[in-house]
Amino acid sequence: MSSGLSQRFEDALTFTARLHATQTRKGTEIPYIAHLLAVASLVITHGGDQDEAIAGLFHDTIEDQGGRPTWEMIRAQFGERVAAIIDGCTDTDVQLKPPWRERKERYLHHLRAASPSVKLVAAAVCEV
Repeated sequence: MSSGLSQRFEDALTFTARLHATQTRKGTEIPYIAHLLAVASLVITHGGDQDEAIAGLFHDTIEDQGGRPTWEMIRAQFGERVAAIIDGCTDTDVQLKPPWRERKERYLHHLRAASPSVKLVAAAVCEV
């Protein structure tokens, strides 16, 4: 990734800030955007490219901010690769989520065959 942020990254940052504007970290008053920024930062720090960093900003969007319709908007604006990484980082896209342990075990099994881009973003998520 180049040293400067592209307009595309700035657009993603603005979009994700709007999507998560009222969301806070569980059990805190910390704005959720802090987590998303930390994930994108780790992706960049560990050699991720722009698509991977943008996916880091949007990694929880399907689960937390409108499901597939929001994912479709992101895909249309930021491309198939970003959408595929987000999809690979999503543990469920249903409103009534299965139990936490069941979801996480299924997700870990899925990561074994995931792309390097999905693994990078998922590792960054686990770190923050």
